[in-house]
Amino acid sequence: MTSTFPNISISTERLVLRPLDEDDVRELTEMMNDEQVAAWTHVPQPFTEEGARGWITSYAPAERAAGRGLDFAVTEFLTQRLVGIVQLTKADWRIRSVELTYVIAPWARGEGYAAEAALATARWLFNDQKFERVELRTAAGNTASQQVAQKIGCISEGVLRNACIARVRAEDGTWTDLRTDFIVWSLLPEDLEGAGEQLADTGGFTRFPDWN
Repeated sequence: MTSTFPNISISTERLVLRPLDEDDVRELTEMMNDEQVAAWTHVPQPFTEEGARGWITSYAPAERAAGRGLDFAVTEFLTQRLVGIVQLTKADWRIRSVELTYVIAPWARGEGYAAEAALATARWLFNDQKFERVELRTAAGNTASQQVAQKIGCISEGVLRNACIARVRAEDGTWTDLRTDFIVWSLLPEDLEGAGEQLADTGGFTRFPDWN
């Protein structure tokens, strides 16, 4: 029997992490067309509203149903505006391990949202889902993502040489692939002791039984 993540909403002092919804299509499209997002992720460029809708209505529900992962929309508590995405992938239910990635919209950077959302997700994984390992991989040149990993208490485990494809903008405006290294980080339950004290604690969980 395949294990799956529940339909869940996680709240922090400033954020609500919830299932993606079709109302997110426009803002998700804008976010994924940002230059930094294009450089450090594998999303197609240009990213279309059709692609966003397919992600929300087909890809994300299928990944959850198959037990492979879970996608969260990260929204501001006060404005309900979409400020990012937290994605869980490559879930291994036997060893209780999962890979975590995050993307923050250009209009929300510099607020500490990535660390707050990632830490809340990790706490939920360890405390509620009884996971034993969260893995992060950051491209060698993506210093902002590396700072988030360090801030939430991750330990750098080493480098996967030439394992990452980043993208750079060519003079004609097209994107060109650039091979680079992956830095591998891990977070275990004991790593959270004292980590992120300056960040808001997880406020609570809400289930969405009818989501997709």
